[in-house]
Formats: sequence, C-alpha cells, structure tokens
Amino acid sequence: MTWIETVIIAIVEGLTEFLPVSSTGHMIITQNLLGIEQGDPFVHAFTFIIQFGAILSVVCLYWKRFFRFDNTPAPEGSSWLQRMKHRYHFYWLLIVGVLPAIIIGLLAKKSGLLDWLLDSVEVVAIMLVIGGIFMLFCDKLFNKGTEETKLNEKRAFNIGLYQCISVIPGVSRSMATIVGGMTQGLTRQRAAEFSFFLAVPTMAGATLLDLLDLLKEDAAWATSHNIAMLLLGCVVAFIVALLAMKWFVAFLTKYGFKAFGIYRIIVGGIIIVLLLTGHSLAMVD
Repeated sequence: MTWIETVIIAIVEGLTEFLPVSSTGHMIITQNLLGIEQGDPFVHAFTFIIQFGAILSVVCLYWKRFFRFDNTPAPEGSSWLQRMKHRYHFYWLLIVGVLPAIIIGLLAKKSGLLDWLLDSVEVVAIMLVIGGIFMLFCDKLFNKGTEETKLNEKRAFNIGLYQCISVIPGVSRSMATIVGGMTQGLTRQRAAEFSFFLAVPTMAGATLLDLLDLLKEDAAWATSHNIAMLLLGCVVAFIVALLAMKWFVAFLTKYGFKAFGIYRIIVGGIIIVLLLTGHSLAMVD
C-alpha cells in the first residue's frame, strides 16, 4: 500500500463508518478499485485497525456522555455488585451489548470465515443490495420507538445480537445496531447514539485481536513504513468521521434510511453487473 492509497481508504472509512452503508464493504471495494492485493494479513488488519481510529471520534464528540457515572444513591440493601452496576450502569450496558460480538467474532476468525469474507467483493455487493432493499421498508416496520423506552440489559444484549450480523462485509454494523435498537423500542436518534457508543468496545477488541494475530504470525510486517501507514490511516479516519457523524444523526433523525437504501442498491447493483460481465474492479492492474 502507498501513502495515497492509505489516505484514500481512510477517508472512505471515516465517511462511511457511521453511515448504514458498510464501511468495511466500502473499504474492500476501494481496495479492489485501487488494485491492492487481497489476502494480505496486513491489509486485513489495516481494514479493522483504522476503523478504531474513526470510532474514537465518538469519545471525542460525545465525551460528556461517554464518561458518565450514576451518582444517585443505589437502592437500599443493594450488594456491592449491585452498587457497582448502579454507578457504572452505562458501561455495564456496553459490556452486555458487546458480548455477542466477542463470541461470534472469535468463532468467525478462528474458523477462517472472517478472512474469506474480507476477500470477497461478491459478498459485499450482494449484501449491499439485500441490505438496501431492507432499508427501503425498515422505517415503516420499526419506527415505533419512544423517548420513554429505557435501555436495560435485555435490550442491550439484543442489540448486540443484531451487531453480530455485521460480521458479513456489506451488512453495516451501524445499520444492524440501529435497526436492532429500533426493534427494542428506541427512537432512531437514541438507537444511533447507542450504536456509536457500542462501537467503541467492539472495535477496540477487534483492533487488539488483529494486532496480536499479526505479531503472533509474523512480526516482520511491523516496519516503520507499515506502522506509519496505520497511524496515518487512524488519524485521517478520525478527523473525517468526526465531521461526518453529526450530519448523519441529523439526517437519519429527519429522513430515515430510505436514501441510504437506494444508494446501497445502486452501488451493489453496479458491482454485480461488472462482475457478471467479467470486468475487474481494479482501475489499475
């Protein structure tokens, strides 16, 4: 990968991380368009690690809400564990919500399924179209949330189950968790915000796992050039995501998913047609 390719992919990641269009899918498409070799362990790791850079923009933009504690008195007679859960309730919900992704993600990685999916632009294209068709109707199906609905352990866990679907590139972690939140009675805005918060432990875990795997397999990748590219990718993704996030929340709250669904169908459809007619996505061979 070159410096220019690193910046382009990081911009794509920052723009799409919080949009329901699949940032991983778009990075795979972009890598194919740029002619970057698929199957390289460093390319796989780069795809996940720079997502963590974008996710950190959540902590920056919502820092007052992310670093929050419940200082109200716990119910009388509460055990120390109950008091801890009461004070750190927000973080407890994040832990509950991320558990399904930890289990499914580890199984998918250990089986080799995740690496296979990351190399398949065909899977990305098909899932973009399927997800796009679903998004044309999901507002009417699930838009029944209210501000009064409280986020509890059961709802957080169920949202985490929806997040597991996004192990398939092209599904979109953002779409899966926002729709999951809406099925639990949350409004679009509250579902989107919890989706952002849940992304922090999810992507932190994925980043750590990828780094450990890279170091375990072959530390030769850790050249100054590759490390510099990772840092540059994270910084660029962070800045772009910071600018894109607030726009997305405002747009989603006002207009819903339909526009994103149409976009997904068009992009996925074009890629499917190109692949079926024997054309390569690579702009440079």
